Amino acid sequence: MSKPIKENINFEDLSKIDVRVGTIESVENVEGSNKLVKLQVDFGDFNRQILVGMQGERENPQEIVGEQALFVVNLAPKKMAGEISEGMLFDIGYESGITPVLAQPEKPVPNGTIAG
Repeated sequence: MSKPIKENINFEDLSKIDVRVGTIESVENVEGSNKLVKLQVDFGDFNRQILVGMQGERENPQEIVGEQALFVVNLAPKKMAGEISEGMLFDIGYESGITPVLAQPEKPVPNGTIAG
């Protein structure tokens, strides 16, 4: 069963979210967590460490190394399991109860390309 559509927001709210394309350079398990992995992501002009609850969702999280994906880059940093996350990976499926897949551009674009 699908979930109901969330409450409407206005364009101004949406324009506050900075979504950019980045290439996942590495994936490491977060020590002391049975869920989190640490991504190192290249956004062209900058790199970020982004934590994702991916352990157990994928048989081999390493399969996403080298892939481009969409990330929120202006989310306030958050400490989880002793590590700092500097953004959020957009994935597709988790909220719908299916194995998540990356939200990706249809073809390679320069790292740091802004979505919207």
